[in-house]
Amino acid sequence: MSGKGKDFRGVYVASVTPMTQSCEVDYDMLSKYVDGLVNDGVHGIIPLGSTGEFYALTPQERQDVLKGTLEAVDGRVPVLAGTNASSTADVVEYSKQAEKLGADGLLLAAPYYSLPTLDELYEHFKAVNDAVGIPIMLYNYPGRTGVDLVPDFVERLTALNNVKYIKESTGDVTRVSEIIKRIGDRIGVFCGGDLIPLESFVLGAIGWVGGIANVLPKSHVKLYELAVVKGDIPAAREFFYEIFYALQAIETCGKYTQYVKAGCEIMGNPVGPPRMPLMPVSNEDYAKLKEILSTISSEGV
Repeated sequence: MSGKGKDFRGVYVASVTPMTQSCEVDYDMLSKYVDGLVNDGVHGIIPLGSTGEFYALTPQERQDVLKGTLEAVDGRVPVLAGTNASSTADVVEYSKQAEKLGADGLLLAAPYYSLPTLDELYEHFKAVNDAVGIPIMLYNYPGRTGVDLVPDFVERLTALNNVKYIKESTGDVTRVSEIIKRIGDRIGVFCGGDLIPLESFVLGAIGWVGGIANVLPKSHVKLYELAVVKGDIPAAREFFYEIFYALQAIETCGKYTQYVKAGCEIMGNPVGPPRMPLMPVSNEDYAKLKEILSTISSEGV
C-alpha cells in the first residue's frame, strides 16, 4: 500500500487546466470538471502534467490548481501532482509543496531542455526522493524531455524507496514488457501511450495514464474493466477498435493538448483554449474531430 494507504492502478487522467476565453485559469470550471471525471469512474487524477500545461502556469497558479483539484476530489481517488520543472531545486520545492497540500503521489519526468546524463538524472531523482515521503511515478517521455529512461536506468531507480510506479510513454510496447519482466515486482507500470493500452494490459500493466481520458473518461474506464478487471480480452479488443480512430486522431495530430481541449468542448466540457504558445485548433480541425468523436456510441463515452 502507498500514498495514504492507496495503491495506484486503473485509469488516471492527466487532467487539463481549464481556462477562460482570456486564458485565465478557470477555477470554478476546474472544480466542476474534476468532480465530473471522478463521477465518470476514473481511478485517479494527475494535474499539472504536460496536458495540464504546467509549463505555462505561474508558481501560484500551480499551487492553486493542485489545491482546487484536491478539494474537488475530496479523497475519493488518488491525486498525483505533476511537479516538473527545469531545475532540481524547483522540482524539490514543488514536490514538498505537493506533499504538504495532501497529494497522494508525484508524477516526475526528467528535467527538460538541459539533457542531463543518466548519472546526473539519478542524482536529480534521488534529491526529490529524499525530500518527500510519498510515492513517485516516473514519467518517461523522451519526445518531450529529450532524455530516455531506459529499462536499465529504471531498474537502478527502484533502489530509491519512493519510486513505485512508471508512466511509460515512448509508445513502444516492448518497453512495457521489458520493465514488467525485469522488475515488475518492484514497480507498477502504467501505459502512457494512447494507442497501446490493450497490449500493455495483456502484458501486465496495472493502469493507463492518458490525456485523451479527459475527452473519453468512460471509454478508458470501460476498456480497463474489460481487459483487466474482467479479463475479457476479446470484448476488450472489440471495444478498443470502437474508440481507436478517436485515440489515433488526437495522439498523432501533432497538437495534442490543443486537440484534447477541443475534444473536451465537443463532449460537453468547455475547458477553454490552451495558453500561449499553444493556440486553439482551427475550425476545420475542430469539425473533423467532432465528426470522429460522433462515431463513438453513447455506451462508450
